Amino acid sequence: MQGKIAFEEHMAIRETLEETRSFAGDSGKWDDFTRQILDLEDERLGKMDETGIEFAILSLNAPGIQGILDTNEAIEVSKKANDTMADAVSKHPKRYGGFAALPMQDPDAAAKELTRCVKELGFKGAMVNGFTQKDTPDSAIYYDIPEYRSFWATVQELDVPFYLHPRMQIPARAQNYQDHPWLMSAPWGFAVETSIHSLRLCGSGLFEDYPKLKIIIGHLGEHIPYDLWRIDARMRFSRRGYRGERPLGEYFLQNFLVTTSGNFCDPTFKCAHEVLGTDRLFFSADYPFEKMEDAADWYDATDVMTAEEKKKIGRDNAIKLFNLDLD
Repeated sequence: MQGKIAFEEHMAIRETLEETRSFAGDSGKWDDFTRQILDLEDERLGKMDETGIEFAILSLNAPGIQGILDTNEAIEVSKKANDTMADAVSKHPKRYGGFAALPMQDPDAAAKELTRCVKELGFKGAMVNGFTQKDTPDSAIYYDIPEYRSFWATVQELDVPFYLHPRMQIPARAQNYQDHPWLMSAPWGFAVETSIHSLRLCGSGLFEDYPKLKIIIGHLGEHIPYDLWRIDARMRFSRRGYRGERPLGEYFLQNFLVTTSGNFCDPTFKCAHEVLGTDRLFFSADYPFEKMEDAADWYDATDVMTAEEKKKIGRDNAIKLFNLDLD
């Protein structure tokens, strides 16, 4: 399918590059990976052409700003990353958009930077890499807490999506992964972290306060669609601390959107499709952590949706969500 739109597509700047080394695969591939994630010109655009991806929304690599302990440094690095993406967008406005990298160490600074990125740079929303560390390495701040309500008010006012992207849990909080570090990363821990954070948002009363928020998660829903029925069924007996006024599943189906990034599997897609419906699913690749070719080859060849559904999920839904003008 030609004209696909992808938006879990990562870049890096020199200040955040090294944090990605452990996710880049074999050490012998680091040079190739470095070239790919820093490149915003011919190589990336060429791969998009080869795979039928017309437009990509760029975002900063994980953990990115969320792993910076000093708040002032986080603010400065986020601005540099966003300005780098804005430069690429200005050079290739029909090929690239931008997701703001945000200094969530300071909710007010994050809201200010998001506003700058949307109103001055024309960005399409934000991508934040999971919980934020601040001041001490063992810290982990999640955004369901009251201190972030003013930030969410800004997100709703700007009417842009917020992409909640995975990051790896810090060792001090990862005793259940002891002696199995492979579990902490993409094979399992990424989905665990993002799904827990997503469910915290659903259970915090956030969507009662800001019902128009649009939260995006990748990898076909980080396991949540598969378990959504059971979550609601068991919460009939276990609601202690739950601050939502409605069943959790209602918030997820109302406020969350899901991409195919990094999960190119027919059975998993069919589950997500049946639970969420066509209008809440979107194509994405997860480049360069995944190959564009793998994402596109699977999507173009799969027969688990109609041609009309494939066009909506691969292109039309994103045009509507981001108000894109690609004609």
